[in-house]
Amino acid sequence: MNSSDEGGYVHDPAAFDGDGERADVADDDSTAEPPHPEAADREFDWRGWTVVGMIVLTFIVAPAAITFWPPDVGYRFALLSLPLFPAVLLALTAVWGTTRP
Repeated sequence: MNSSDEGGYVHDPAAFDGDGERADVADDDSTAEPPHPEAADREFDWRGWTVVGMIVLTFIVAPAAITFWPPDVGYRFALLSLPLFPAVLLALTAVWGTTRP
């Protein structure tokens, strides 16, 4: 087994000049161009529609529920919990929907 089989960092003394500074190496991958965003397989699929559904729930259904909440039940729940739960669900759904496996 040699050091090139491990796939990790391998010290190459030829990559440094006399002062100990790193010299330019021709086979360095850091100068390669990153992939173009359109090359990735991204579509507006069921994940996107799930996020849209959560946006509708958060910005239409929750305010309507607050508006039509009966006055004798308690506004503390209506004004704190009804907007909070859909907002947290929207945040979690947005993170889930934008991350790809």
